[in-house]
Amino acid sequence: MTATMAPHEQLRAAGLRVTAARLATLEILGDHPHSTADFVASGVRERLGGVSIQTVYDVLRVCAAHGLLRKIEPAGSPVRYETRTGDNHHHLVCRSCGRIVDIDCVVGSSPCLDNGDDHGFVIDEAEVTFWGVCNTCRAARPIDQ
Repeated sequence: MTATMAPHEQLRAAGLRVTAARLATLEILGDHPHSTADFVASGVRERLGGVSIQTVYDVLRVCAAHGLLRKIEPAGSPVRYETRTGDNHHHLVCRSCGRIVDIDCVVGSSPCLDNGDDHGFVIDEAEVTFWGVCNTCRAARPIDQ
């Protein structure tokens, strides 16, 4: 799947039925990457009316299983979802406000997948999380020096 494909095309290419809940979920995550299931559910309800949280969780699970979404789990934070898949990018998380931004892999597309000793595993993903404090939070609360 590519980010240049419309959500309905992504669903069809993944062999999934195109439903209003799936379309709304992909559109919301396209506009608001790194969102929680609750945020997505709220947005889906705004667009479609009465949609159960279970329906949204099912959509997130199915779309992640088919490679349309990536699930990330920063420590101390609820599970987040994003539509940027297929590359080995990483994340930077603000310790203060929780904002998450994407960080491209500096050395190439998947250098973290070749760690020298795989202990017999077939490695298919590496997850690196950088932690810090964003400019907005630093400006609001200067760090003592």
